[in-house]
Amino acid sequence: MAAASHVSVKPRGGSKALTGRWPLLAQPRALLAYIIAIVALYVAGLGWFAVSTPIRAGDALTFGALVACGAVCIEATRRLGMPAGISRDLLSAWWLPVAFLLPPLYALLAPIPLQILMQKRVRQTVLYRRVFSSAALGLAGGAASVAFHALVADPGELGAGAVQPIGAAVACALLFAVLNTPLIGVAAYLADADTRWRDVLWDRENALLDVVELCLGVIVAIACGLNLALLVLALPPVVLLQRSLLHAQLQAAARTDPKTGLLNAAAWQREADTEIVRARRTGARLAVLIIDIDHFKRVNDRHGHLVGDQVLAGIAATLRGQLREYDVIGRFGGEEFCVLLPHADVMEARRIAERLRQHISRMSVPADEVSVRVTISVGVAISGVHGDDLIDLLTAADLALYRAKELGRDRICLPPTVPPRPRETDENQQPTEPEPA
Repeated sequence: MAAASHVSVKPRGGSKALTGRWPLLAQPRALLAYIIAIVALYVAGLGWFAVSTPIRAGDALTFGALVACGAVCIEATRRLGMPAGISRDLLSAWWLPVAFLLPPLYALLAPIPLQILMQKRVRQTVLYRRVFSSAALGLAGGAASVAFHALVADPGELGAGAVQPIGAAVACALLFAVLNTPLIGVAAYLADADTRWRDVLWDRENALLDVVELCLGVIVAIACGLNLALLVLALPPVVLLQRSLLHAQLQAAARTDPKTGLLNAAAWQREADTEIVRARRTGARLAVLIIDIDHFKRVNDRHGHLVGDQVLAGIAATLRGQLREYDVIGRFGGEEFCVLLPHADVMEARRIAERLRQHISRMSVPADEVSVRVTISVGVAISGVHGDDLIDLLTAADLALYRAKELGRDRICLPPTVPPRPRETDENQQPTEPEPA
């Protein structure tokens, strides 16, 4: 299951007093309208089924047992914490049986107590995120429940092992995933337009996790259909898988810079060392870029650190969009970024650096009634020319960056071991100063 546990969002213009008291009002208008629409649809569905669904003791007992299993999973993993952004868990193993075995009303209700528990026991976040997550999960579960009950007249047949009910359960579990992930993903995209769709929808890893969740949900539903007491046997393996999943997510988060989503300095150096060892073994060239935002302190002083964080996030998104998948990108601290370019010689490194400089100079970040624009200076170092290990390459690139700043910033420089190239005078391109001899 995907859930927006702690999605970073950009504030928009408006009354600071109101947005301080009501964080939802600080969000982009498109996101605000989307959240209101999803929550309104959820409340309408909840009201409709509440009026039309009779409450039976057996249904309430099954619902309570499945929610209790979900609560045990949360309590068993809460000390691990929860990663920021869109987190993944295996609570669908309990929500899907609710959707299959009980009327749709219970599928709509199921996220509420568990989201409250996560808010109280795992991580407190702004209330509207929990409300939205409950609404998105409830709508996906309610749709899966309606579809399953339309296909299977008697939900008890699921425990009999017949092919048709199990096939219907698998199809409706897929429907749950197909609805839940985009509902959360659209909110993440509207919160930050620089977010890539593949980061919030499905990649290979997320698709595999969805398959695992669906299988668990169907298996638990079959076991629960046989005998409610079998939940005691199903609970321990689900808890273990939940802990493993959260541990893996937290390990990945520990390698990531929270403001930009890029590798942090320590993780970048480990990845870069690996690439350098590989390049030595194969005899390939590689390049290291150190990128510095020109006069970044002025942005923070004039517009505040929140706008500065948006600038950092925008540059990170530009770097990801303009570089190759196998390039190693990291935030080195403050306003500096580092990039390692495998299989790049001097000409290729300069070309890539110039492309980055041009794209970032055209980037605009809204701040109240103005748009913030920044430029970058780039120092470039090439393996085999300026050094053979990471420390030498970083030192050479840093020296080149210092030279770029001395020459007026918003330019690219290499260390003095590379012969100077003629000044480029393309009218649409910032002149590149020749490196000192």
